[in-house]
Amino acid sequence: MAEFLALARDPHAWAALATLIVMEVVLGIDNLIFISILTNKLPEHQR
Repeated sequence: MAEFLALARDPHAWAALATLIVMEVVLGIDNLIFISILTNKLPEHQR
């Protein structure tokens, strides 16, 4: 438990977590755009 509390107080750990969250959001949006572009090329009955 002490290790967890030390990690929770570490600003580098919070910066790493924030970086991962931002990357996940950006890559998720990127995937949505990619799928949107691909599905727009399909015929209407296959969308």
